[in-house]
Amino acid sequence: MAKQRFPRFVFGSGREPDARFTMANERTFLAWIRTSLALIAGGIALEVLGLGLHDGFRIAASITLLAAGILAAPLAWANWAHIERALRNDQPLPAGIFPMIMAIIVSIVGVLVLLGFLLA
Repeated sequence: MAKQRFPRFVFGSGREPDARFTMANERTFLAWIRTSLALIAGGIALEVLGLGLHDGFRIAASITLLAAGILAAPLAWANWAHIERALRNDQPLPAGIFPMIMAIIVSIVGVLVLLGFLLA
C-alpha cells in the first residue's frame, strides 16, 4: 500500500505530472519563501537602522514589510498547491493575484520610505 502524501487535497486527485513541471512549481514556491524572508529582514533592518527617516513613516514602512513577509509565506504555499493540483488534473494554470499584491505592497513601502526621507 502506497503512503499517502500531504496535502491530500492536492495529491489525492489526478495523475502524477511531468516531474519537470512539479519541480519548477516547487522552485517558484521556494523563491516566494525567500522573498518572504527578505521582506521580514527588510522590515527589521529598516526599524533597527532607522536611516534618519521620519519616525512615523519608518514605523509604517517597517510594519508593512513585516506584514507582507508574514503574508507571503502562506500565500506562496496556497499558490503552490493550486498550481500542483492544476498540473495533476491537466487543467489550465490558475491566474495568480499574488505577484500583483506584492508589487503594490512594495510600491507602498517605497512611497513611505521616500516620504520618510523628505519629511525627516
